[in-house]
Amino acid sequence: MSFSDIALACVNQLQPYVPGKPIEELERQYGIKNIVKLASNENPLGPSQSVLAAIAEATKDLTRYPDGNGFILKSALAEKYQLGLSQITLGNGSNDVLEIIARTFVSAADEVLYSQHAFAVYPIVTQAIGAKGVIAPARDYGHDLQAMSTLINERTKLIFIANPNNPTGTCLADDELEAFVAQVPPSTLVVVDEAYVEYGDGTADTISWLAKYSNLIITRTFSKAYGLAGLRVGFALSHPEIANLLNRVRQPFNVNSLALVAATVALADDAYIASTKQLNDQGMAQLIAGFEAMALSYIPSKGNFITVDVERNGLDIYESLLQQGVIVRPVTNYGLPQHLRVSIGLQAENQRFLEVLSGLVGRPL
Repeated sequence: MSFSDIALACVNQLQPYVPGKPIEELERQYGIKNIVKLASNENPLGPSQSVLAAIAEATKDLTRYPDGNGFILKSALAEKYQLGLSQITLGNGSNDVLEIIARTFVSAADEVLYSQHAFAVYPIVTQAIGAKGVIAPARDYGHDLQAMSTLINERTKLIFIANPNNPTGTCLADDELEAFVAQVPPSTLVVVDEAYVEYGDGTADTISWLAKYSNLIITRTFSKAYGLAGLRVGFALSHPEIANLLNRVRQPFNVNSLALVAATVALADDAYIASTKQLNDQGMAQLIAGFEAMALSYIPSKGNFITVDVERNGLDIYESLLQQGVIVRPVTNYGLPQHLRVSIGLQAENQRFLEVLSGLVGRPL
């Protein structure tokens, strides 16, 4: 007997999410040292000193369970965003929150709508619960909200919109996105996934939209700009009734003690976020200049990564980069077989990637 015979059919058909290759794995595979990892959209600055100090202090209480309600972090979030505690749901990273939303509201009889080239977790959570995923064609590598509107029907229970989008970095105009949210039927939930919002221009005020659109859910994370990817903490902001339902499905103690403490401290560190954005802007300009020197086209990005067309098999270039100690992200599984997604790193890391890529594609910097 195979256990696949007794597993759910929707699970048998799933392909697991493939994360960026860890540095340790590449060291074992090729015996390479001094590896540059630009694959997982992590903050190259590392956690701030205040966060590290808070984590060190919190380790004294590791024999205790974390606060299952995350009261201190939720209070800090409520104050920062001028919302009630009852509007916040915490997750083990924003991926956890996305799955909780789907499991709370979507059945196998429902449809979930998302865009071509959008975050891989959307189809994974949809298929895991046996629902039907509906993929709207992209426009200029990003969301085509008009096309998405035409696909909404009485079975559409949930819509995922990543803004900025991963892996393409495209970003919707505020007025265009709000107009879309406003015309979605109240019985259809709209999740605006803002994992990379801190890297944008700071003009969007989507949180104020929660007072107008009760079917809107906003998800954010501490894994990217806040530099806490290894601790896994994210959150959703929504109507209190939605949050109440999500918190019924959410696993107890889904955010660990160190993550709760670190996120609370990080949230108050505006100087760190400013430094992060400054470094990201500089690194983005550096990579763009390199791509233009090599005459390689790229997708303009509002995230902490950029996706470049290497004009040949992206997986081949990815493997060749690995062999020279540079880890980036192939995006063939997103329908972009000639592209690579590159996270913004430190100046020297970005330069090393550009130099290796230049040699592989045979175009001088």
